[in-house]
Amino acid sequence: MSLIKTSARIFQPPRSAMQSGRANTHEWVLLFTPPVRPRLDPLTGWIGSADTTKQLRLTFPTREAAVAYAQGQGITYELEEPARARAIKPKVYADNFRTNRPDNWTH
Repeated sequence: MSLIKTSARIFQPPRSAMQSGRANTHEWVLLFTPPVRPRLDPLTGWIGSADTTKQLRLTFPTREAAVAYAQGQGITYELEEPARARAIKPKVYADNFRTNRPDNWTH
């Protein structure tokens, strides 16, 4: 076990801007927060750290599974509730050409 106290963030990722549906948004993700600041390597000038937990991205099917994993491993966690999902109103292309439309159809 490491001497540094590990902490994590549990959240449900939002959909990407290129996505219109709800695919890949039902899983829960556990990301470790870095315990120390990254440092500048004096030889190469690159920013780095000896902490490898920032490379981990654990996914779980439910929130309860992610919380149970964090509690079982002794990881302190911060749970972020997802934003409320908007209801998607289905649209039908044929409604553009209905004869009883409430407003006029223009180009």
